[in-house]
Amino acid sequence: MPRILSTHPLHPRATGMLAGAGKLVVASALDAKTLVAEAADADIVIVRAPLPPELFQGAARLRAAIRHGAGLDMIPVEAATSAGVLVANVPAVNARSVAEHVMFVTLALLRRFRMVDRDLRANGWLAGRDHANSNTELAGKTIGIVGLGAVGQAVGHIAAHGFDLNVVATTRSMRPAPDKVGFLSIDALVEQSDIIVLCCPLTEETRGLISRERISRMKPNALLINVSRGPVVDDEALIEALRKGSIGGAALDVFATQPLPQNHPYFGFDNVIVTPHMAGITEESMMRMGVGAAGEALLVLANKLPLNLRNPEVMEHYRRRFPVDL
Repeated sequence: MPRILSTHPLHPRATGMLAGAGKLVVASALDAKTLVAEAADADIVIVRAPLPPELFQGAARLRAAIRHGAGLDMIPVEAATSAGVLVANVPAVNARSVAEHVMFVTLALLRRFRMVDRDLRANGWLAGRDHANSNTELAGKTIGIVGLGAVGQAVGHIAAHGFDLNVVATTRSMRPAPDKVGFLSIDALVEQSDIIVLCCPLTEETRGLISRERISRMKPNALLINVSRGPVVDDEALIEALRKGSIGGAALDVFATQPLPQNHPYFGFDNVIVTPHMAGITEESMMRMGVGAAGEALLVLANKLPLNLRNPEVMEHYRRRFPVDL
């Protein structure tokens, strides 16, 4: 019977889908040594944690690594391709969850929620209420979206149609902009936006994209929201700007080092919201991601290609390993 290794438990609906197709096993730990050992006899790996490249060297039966979500940075695609392993993902299914998170943390920063809640509980009604004098409204501000994939488009739609924001974006593609979205260069976007939302994938081009120089161009009250990947931002430069009070605040869901150490400077700022890489996690999105990943696994086990194959260059090698008619 095929063996399906998942780095994390799956939504019950996804587990039910796989019940008759193979033996589903959840990894006992997420360190490289454990993942390599437990993937050695796996036919499918469902991925919610970083895989070590060496996993693909010793997994002779492995057909596919399927991302439980969209971002492929957790899968060493080159190593998988060299080993003749299919790589697939489940794009767009958590876009709404991430977009709602973006609006939630933006409003929390503008309404100084962390400070209101803390002082109301510790010092009473008037101490909490006093923060309201510095609150600002969301409507009419300019939101700049870096990366206009599924998440960026969902953020733009909610911002424009739900909150009357002016929406600008920067993206690698030259396709027509969605309704009510204007394109700007990254530098113009950083300079003109009241709220900057990072939705881009982590690539060599986006690593360090929000650099010291670009942070220095931000408006004094601008907010930086990162729901992409931690290394897109220069942490030292952002911390320096926060200490100087030269930007309005930040909401960070992703970090260069995860989990974020408890003594990290980000925890010390009242105008910073830190969340544990959870922007895309809701009951609904977990169901959609799990069902999507399970569906791709079922296709591969049925000797078919996944719908969202991300390394088509692997096909010749894959056919040599598994001589089926694809």
